[in-house]
Amino acid sequence: MRRLALILCFLASPVFGVEPDEVLDDPALEERARAISAEVRCVVCQNEPIDSSNAGVARDLRLIIRERLVAGDSDQEVFDFLVARYGDFVLFNPPWKPSTYALWLGPFVILFGGFAAVAVALSRKRGAVTEGLSAEEQARLDALRKKT
Repeated sequence: MRRLALILCFLASPVFGVEPDEVLDDPALEERARAISAEVRCVVCQNEPIDSSNAGVARDLRLIIRERLVAGDSDQEVFDFLVARYGDFVLFNPPWKPSTYALWLGPFVILFGGFAAVAVALSRKRGAVTEGLSAEEQARLDALRKKT
């Protein structure tokens, strides 16, 4: 029973993407690297920060961030380097500019479109006129009712 509980605890524990060989010796630089990694989107997973992703690209990005920090780059220079290489999509919080309007406004446009589609469907349903049966159809229905 204990083994089963231990196995379940192990399986339920979170898996972190940062591997031991990636961790920097300088705690201050490692803290900065973790802060930057938390704001960078994994280009494979897309809704996961590279800090917790196990994708190969995420590992490469984590290593690039650490290399740039060790080389003396500021946080902004690291972000600029990543954006130059992967585009604004790599950031969880992309800047507001014409090339990112779709990223910022897209969800609202889709939501509005969904509401509009529901409203149109409901208005068509309400406006639909149900016609009565023709005299011939009514006669056939009456005949069927009399048989049963």
